[in-house]
Amino acid sequence: MGVPQLWRLQQQNYKLVGEVCTRCGNKIYPPRDVCPECQRPAYEPYTFSGRGKVYSHTTVYTPPEGYEEYVPYVVALVQLEEGPMVTAQLTDVSPDHVTVGMSVEMVTRKVREFGEDGVLVYGYKFRPLLETQKALA
Repeated sequence: MGVPQLWRLQQQNYKLVGEVCTRCGNKIYPPRDVCPECQRPAYEPYTFSGRGKVYSHTTVYTPPEGYEEYVPYVVALVQLEEGPMVTAQLTDVSPDHVTVGMSVEMVTRKVREFGEDGVLVYGYKFRPLLETQKALA
């Protein structure tokens, strides 16, 4: 992924900006321009709360190239409060403490470094809600 593409996706990756269908009200993430429910155009931007619950998760021990320094890490399906499901890395939590149904919130974090120039790529990850973090401590 090059710098221009990273720049174009920054709203989507830093703030969870998707779309909402003005016809049926379906909230869409990532943006698709066509509502998957009613097949009508959906161009209205919608910023998600960034809160949700862990629907499913797995721990990665054998990562793809470029992610070796993060092992082990947890990847989860997160059901957002507004409905859509997103795949994301969990952060600020031990893999042993992740549970289905855990309340989480979106944070912006470093995802990786790439290229000869060491371009830093930031994006969304999820962490346990602060109340959950305190209970785990």
